[in-house]
Amino acid sequence: MKRALAFLAGVCLAAAQACAEPAIDAVDRIVIPVSELGRAAGFYTGALSFVPVDAAEPPGVALRLGKETIELVQQPGRSLPRDSRSNDRWFQHLAIVVSDIDRAYAIVFRQGAAPISQGIQELPAWNPNAGGIRAVYFRDPDGHPLELIQFPPGKGDPRWQQKDRLFLGVDHSAIAVQDTKTSLAFYRGRLGLHVAGTSENWGIEQERLSSVPDAQIRITSLRAPAGLGVEFLQYLSPRDGRPAPSDTSPEDLWSEVIVMRVDCGDRRSEILRDPDGHTLLLQSH
Repeated sequence: MKRALAFLAGVCLAAAQACAEPAIDAVDRIVIPVSELGRAAGFYTGALSFVPVDAAEPPGVALRLGKETIELVQQPGRSLPRDSRSNDRWFQHLAIVVSDIDRAYAIVFRQGAAPISQGIQELPAWNPNAGGIRAVYFRDPDGHPLELIQFPPGKGDPRWQQKDRLFLGVDHSAIAVQDTKTSLAFYRGRLGLHVAGTSENWGIEQERLSSVPDAQIRITSLRAPAGLGVEFLQYLSPRDGRPAPSDTSPEDLWSEVIVMRVDCGDRRSEILRDPDGHTLLLQSH
């Protein structure tokens, strides 16, 4: 965690050689930059049932939900643009799995979440890979998009069918991409993640979920041997999603980081940008 925090605070990591062919063992965690650490941690623990997992000093804290970990890191950079949309290519969200989405969304709404979706949506049965999934998008206090998702029987990891807790864990981090083939060449061809599933979603439910009129989305889910998934969202319609600002800094609040564990021998860390500007941190273990 400390290495990731140092990077995000603007401190240079050791100048280590990059792995020629990195072997990703796990998508380990997501680092989320925030403007006020106490406020953000209060939201993720109070509204979403994350729990602290270490006693890290500011500017960061690690939180866990189920088997998954995120880091919140206080940063002084620019806020997310007020007019951010779900098809803008700086879009990135955590998909938080719940056992009762109606009850869970009522809690996060009471805790101050700002809605994106037009209410909870159930994807239609005609869509074989996504039908029956219920989901809703909203924003945390800094404007980061988040998703609550409830899987019907037979979809998703079997552990997402647990009923003993309301908030179960994090299934994936979804990122907007301009072109699925280009992103696959990076994540599958270069990093070795495998495709775990695909879907094309459209219709009124998808429009209301993403709050993007006429939305038609090509979805590609990828996995490493362990950890969170990474999900591509390519908007086939509309095609007016904006690229990430060319002057994006690690301190800007839209600069979330996907941290991956990699077997690199004694080589320590490598920072990468994917084709759409999303940041990855490869850490050897």
